[in-house]
Amino acid sequence: MTGHLTWIGTATTLLEYGGFTVLTDPNFLHRGERAYLGKGLWSKRSSEPSLQVGELPPLDAVVLSHLHGDHFDRRARHGLPKDTLIVTTRQAARRLRLWGFVNAVALGTWDSHELARSDGSRLTVTAAPGRHAPGVLQGLLPPVMGSVLSYAPTGDDVPLEVYLTGDTLMHDDLREVPQRHPHLDVGLWHLGGTRIPGAFGLGLLVTMDGRQGADLLELVRPQRTVPIHHGDYPVFRSPVTDFLAEVEQRGLTGVRPVERGQRLPLPPP
Repeated sequence: MTGHLTWIGTATTLLEYGGFTVLTDPNFLHRGERAYLGKGLWSKRSSEPSLQVGELPPLDAVVLSHLHGDHFDRRARHGLPKDTLIVTTRQAARRLRLWGFVNAVALGTWDSHELARSDGSRLTVTAAPGRHAPGVLQGLLPPVMGSVLSYAPTGDDVPLEVYLTGDTLMHDDLREVPQRHPHLDVGLWHLGGTRIPGAFGLGLLVTMDGRQGADLLELVRPQRTVPIHHGDYPVFRSPVTDFLAEVEQRGLTGVRPVERGQRLPLPPP
């Protein structure tokens, strides 16, 4: 048995492996619809997601890095079943429960939640460090987590570990990721170089741009790295080509760009 990774758009992916179907950071707004980013800020989507909520297969879980409108939008809020298991930050879990999502599970950094199937297959979701803004400015944005999905399947499938960076900037706490998980198979890099406009010159950088993405790749070296979270909103100021240029210049390997709707095999060849 094999599985697939499908990039739907923004940070939204569908991971089908080991008998589990997991959706990440559900953003299903159409082109031209606006996502609310907090503090009175909006950004208009410039692309179409490759799937809509009603086209999803039955889900075992949603892994949500944080509660922003380009990661959990109004279409997800109204379209996902209210008994969907959502693994996320403590702040996001509190809000989701108020919205009626009764199975919102809150994790602190390096906390874990395990899913199990009747055939003995297991999936463990572990919260990894994330930092959405530098220094004291973190308080302007919601707490964010990365995550490691550790699959322990039965049958013909092999164990698999997938690392999702979440909307983080490069920071020292990320050094613990390869220490705890030295043999990652797949990495999903949230890029885009998102900048929030305001009194910060070009704007406050709140997600990795091409340079920071390559910095993290030098630290955390999955077998296969897939760049996502780019090109969907005008606040994404760093195109994926910035990251690819940095990767080529530094001689880094294993990066696999994908198009929206494209499926990649799991485990990676």
